[in-house]
Amino acid sequence: MQYVRGNFFAGEVFADLEDAQARAVFWCQEKAGMRIHGTTQARPAEVFTAEEAPALLPAPADYDVPLFQDAKVHRDHLEIGKALYSVPGDYIGSQVDVRADSELVKIYHRGQLIKTHPRMRPGTRSTDPSDLPEHKSAYALRDITRLIGLCAGHGENIGIYAERILDDPLPWTRMRAVYRLIGLVRQYGPAAVEAACAKALDLDVIAVGKIDSMLAKAVENIPALMPVAVAAGTARFARDPSEYATAAAGPAAAGRSAGAGTTLASRGTGGAASAGTGLANAGTGLANAGTSIATTRTGLANEGTGDAASSGTTGTVGVGAGPRYGRGVQLHLVFSHAEQAQDEQEEQR
Repeated sequence: MQYVRGNFFAGEVFADLEDAQARAVFWCQEKAGMRIHGTTQARPAEVFTAEEAPALLPAPADYDVPLFQDAKVHRDHLEIGKALYSVPGDYIGSQVDVRADSELVKIYHRGQLIKTHPRMRPGTRSTDPSDLPEHKSAYALRDITRLIGLCAGHGENIGIYAERILDDPLPWTRMRAVYRLIGLVRQYGPAAVEAACAKALDLDVIAVGKIDSMLAKAVENIPALMPVAVAAGTARFARDPSEYATAAAGPAAAGRSAGAGTTLASRGTGGAASAGTGLANAGTGLANAGTSIATTRTGLANEGTGDAASSGTTGTVGVGAGPRYGRGVQLHLVFSHAEQAQDEQEEQR
């Protein structure tokens, strides 16, 4: 390449890409190919035609054009073509050169090949467990058994607590909680976390937040108050009968008070009922008496009317309410006897 740059490109000016390609073909065939090579002492074009061309394989129909790209190694992977590839942990944060074709992905650091992966489709990843740090390999590989074993290495109850956390139809969704538990081990030490996990298991409380709270308050070694069983017949919100007691009373006094209260209740009920019944009967009698008075007065009115008719005189019947009879009916009978008055005057004469 150095010979091409120094003898073909140096000092040349090309009109466009087609011009550069045409002049490159002419230069290879007529100048570079026909010169005498310093090592072989032969013309390269003649040696290629006689010896190298018959040994070449047929060219593929579709040439696999590789992808060359610079990439930065993140926490544990780098991204090429929307797929992730692991890199040894010593190169985290470094810039690397990547060559990717349809079959392989090769990663170079300062010209040295450091990793090779098969080419992955977009959205997937290729991970070599040896590239990951020890404390991250279980999470990256979704290795639940290894994660539980890592917790059990710090303490028996810590391992049991991690197993209870991961007891889920989708255990990998709970892995962050287990890593938080491991973080508490690094922060407070295995002994304190072991005691807190034992206490939480006794109370059947599975929440790493509760473990963190106990450790922050330093109460992991305080014995837990276990629930106390109560009588089966006791109501949930019942009060002690002594809370309602106002004065001490003996059995005899309590019996007398109960009897007196019963008697008063009976008397009140009977007296009120009897008085009400008597008032109702009295009202009925008054109604009957009023009816009799009205009937008598009706008879008197009829009798007065008959006398007036038989004497040939006219009479007037008045009906009103008078104070003598209260709210009853008062009949006033007024008869006009013109002939009887004349007879009396003649007798006086």
